[in-house]
Amino acid sequence: MSFLLLILYSLAALSVIISPNIICAYVVNSAVLLVFVVATALYIFRFSLFGSKEYTADMLDGVEIIAHRGNSGHAPENSLQSVTDAMALGVDAVEVDVQMAADGELVVFHDAVLSGKTSLSGKLSQYTSEELRCATLLCGEQDTAVHTIPMLADVLELVDGKCRLLIDVKCDNSNAEAVAKALINEVSLFGASSWVSVQSFNGRVLSEIHRLGHPFPLEKLFYFKIPFLPLAYDGKLTTFDYQKYDYISSFNFYYRLLLPSLVEDIHSHGKKVKMWTVDAPQKTPALHVDGVITDDALSWLNIE
Repeated sequence: MSFLLLILYSLAALSVIISPNIICAYVVNSAVLLVFVVATALYIFRFSLFGSKEYTADMLDGVEIIAHRGNSGHAPENSLQSVTDAMALGVDAVEVDVQMAADGELVVFHDAVLSGKTSLSGKLSQYTSEELRCATLLCGEQDTAVHTIPMLADVLELVDGKCRLLIDVKCDNSNAEAVAKALINEVSLFGASSWVSVQSFNGRVLSEIHRLGHPFPLEKLFYFKIPFLPLAYDGKLTTFDYQKYDYISSFNFYYRLLLPSLVEDIHSHGKKVKMWTVDAPQKTPALHVDGVITDDALSWLNIE
């Protein structure tokens, strides 16, 4: 399979040169691209579909179990109750999503749009923190409690070093610098540098935090890396270069698209690897990673 991929890379590069006209080049490139995409998908997914899925307690020694958006299977995701429940399970870390409100406050919420998950509608960035505090989170009929949208300050106060906190920053390049400054200030205010880590798909916000002088680990989110090429996808195609990301402590990949060879390569460069967002251990490829970000933390904690 790897030999086939190398041939396809070569064909894609040569097709423009050897094609007698633009139309022919387009047809040849389209055909090569189609085969390339299928071959790459098969190459990447082969381990996810057919690889070992027998995790043991020994394999998880030293591996961080990270509750995705708190214990989101039993309380609204990113709510204070969800964070509390996750800590009660005994997880190593809780992951929450953070973005910026209209007044510059950092809010714990995943989606850019509030409709369908809260009593408000429209974009979160259009509301102030006070307006967001007054909103309620929508939850199932069985949950009769009233849950509100927390601020990052609320979560930092709640966690208070009882476990690690992984903050997933949601932003675009336009407000990356403002988010970076606010995040550093908030973490410093609560003295949380020793138990907080920050991850993001957005490379700009991570580089801004690094430029400003970050006292906590930074982690880069990706969906996948293209085999044999220095390219990865994080919402857009970008270069994957260890020198570019020398300040990154962990590379965090979607678990179905993570290959053992990439895990080994990242480890050989002195970096950690985490995978997201996994379900039960029985459904997850057995990789020697440093952390699992999961919606089913209890199953991972109970592996024998």
